[in-house]
Amino acid sequence: MAFYMKEEQQHEPKPNLRGGIGVLDFTHVVPPRELYGSGTQFGVMTFEPGYSIGVHSHEANFEIYMVLEGKAKVTDNDEERILGPGDAEICANGNTHSIVNIGDGQLKIMACIFNNFEKK
Repeated sequence: MAFYMKEEQQHEPKPNLRGGIGVLDFTHVVPPRELYGSGTQFGVMTFEPGYSIGVHSHEANFEIYMVLEGKAKVTDNDEERILGPGDAEICANGNTHSIVNIGDGQLKIMACIFNNFEKK
């Protein structure tokens, strides 16, 4: 059993992520080494208004975003949606996506990247 207390979680600045705008704050809720090879990221990203992650693809993995707070414009391939708290997006292997904070306050998302495994 492991616990990951908020005050012990590591923060990492992510400037202009994937060609995006601004410096995002990434909080490693669970450190990558503790994901046991099943993924590379489980954390919370905080965006100031207008900040973004640029369009990028996922190869050999997939990512799930879930909005915790704020308002986001998210693309998944050619589809664009506005997401709010509780809404989520999955970018599957081989697809592209991006996200921008279009709200007046901070945008906080849970971001998880998992490795692809063959279906059994």
